[in-house]
Amino acid sequence: MLQFTTIGQDYPDKRAAGERAGDFAEISKTFDVPEAEAQSSRCSQCGVPYCTTHCPLHNHIPDWLRLTAEGRLREAYELSNATSTMPEICGRICPQDRLCEGNCVIEFSGHGAVTIGSVEKFITDTAWEEGWVEPLAPLPDRGQSIGVIGAGPAGLTAAELLRVQGYEVHVYDRHDRAGGLLTYGIPGFKLEKSVVMRRVERLAQGGIVFHQDFEVGRDATLEALRRRHDAIVIATGVYKPRAIKAPGVGAAGVVEALDYLTASNRKGFGDAVPAWDDGSLNALAKHVVVVGGGDTAMDCVRTAIRQGAASVRCLYRRDRANMPGSQREVKNAEEEGVEFVWLSAPEAFHDRDGVLAGVQVGKMRLGAPDAGGRRTPEIDAGAGERIDADLVIKALGFDAEELPKLFGAPDLAVTRWGTLRVDHKTMMTSLDGVFAAGDIVRGASLVVWAVRDGRDVSERMHVWLKAKASGERLAA
Repeated sequence: MLQFTTIGQDYPDKRAAGERAGDFAEISKTFDVPEAEAQSSRCSQCGVPYCTTHCPLHNHIPDWLRLTAEGRLREAYELSNATSTMPEICGRICPQDRLCEGNCVIEFSGHGAVTIGSVEKFITDTAWEEGWVEPLAPLPDRGQSIGVIGAGPAGLTAAELLRVQGYEVHVYDRHDRAGGLLTYGIPGFKLEKSVVMRRVERLAQGGIVFHQDFEVGRDATLEALRRRHDAIVIATGVYKPRAIKAPGVGAAGVVEALDYLTASNRKGFGDAVPAWDDGSLNALAKHVVVVGGGDTAMDCVRTAIRQGAASVRCLYRRDRANMPGSQREVKNAEEEGVEFVWLSAPEAFHDRDGVLAGVQVGKMRLGAPDAGGRRTPEIDAGAGERIDADLVIKALGFDAEELPKLFGAPDLAVTRWGTLRVDHKTMMTSLDGVFAAGDIVRGASLVVWAVRDGRDVSERMHVWLKAKASGERLAA
């Protein structure tokens, strides 16, 4: 260990921009064994590991880096897997530059952070290849069943950990494949779908029952599911797109980010996607404008490049330093040909017979910092321009859907933001035996936080279910 003064920081090789922009395969290769060992050996094994502190899962990062450096890969995998239900997924899509790597002690010293995410990906990919990823091994049947609403990272994590405890687990999801945004929201160049599907297959083989194309409120009310199960966890995520208020926003060619990404991912699975085939959700040969500065916007601009767009611009109302998306993603997008138009926002959408023809772009300037410390964008009057556009993708983030109405559960309490109100000690909602976790509680956030919430809610539910079973036995 402590080799950071003699071994430089290195990441797995990225495919050349021109090559990778032609397909949806992941852009980075995986470390080979010597590279992984060398990069792991750079860890300083500091007494207060800020990488662990700033990881939502509090992964034992210095410990599995040491094991990797020593060539003890199976032990490294087992330690990594002890705190995360999907380490190879987090290794691929976590914004390490804002979490573990961004808080690495040797990064502060000027030597460049340990490339933690790439090592994490290497460890678990190796475990899958070597057969070290074992099937679920549930404890004896407890005679209680659980319904999980939502098959995204929070729901899948809760389902796995509760199944291991011996509960019968049923997962209900509106889509035809499990995984939520992992499957349909994140493009393959960041997360190849085989990586997600093998996780889902492992859960199904472990006895978790998946109910696909199942909408709570349409196929069963929440109350019906409560009667069917001893406890429920709601982990739907947040899917209501934030709107743009501007003249002409209803023109054909102005689309939602999630509709666009879902169509692309479905096409990658080989599904029939009429809206992609007819061009309405396909960027081929089009001048594309993406509005937004988060990770979803980065997914959209890079997808448009791969679909063969004539040009791709990203409008963001703040500057580069104040954008919420990963700086690594911005760099990747720029390498692939995306143009970023900073300090800009759409003022109106021009159409020709109801079909999008262009965007009136207003210029912004940064004013005083807001409550979170980010400088507030203000309109710079008279400094706008019109740009041609055939496709505008709105990627402004997501809010919660109206679950009490959708689920036929008017007593399900929500916050003023529409997220579910829970007791943060028990993670239970206003309905007895109904818990909630992930973005539907905290708002749109990171996959790693959803995994953390799924882990936490499984622990709270286990305590509650044991007490319930004990009370039922006493009453009998």
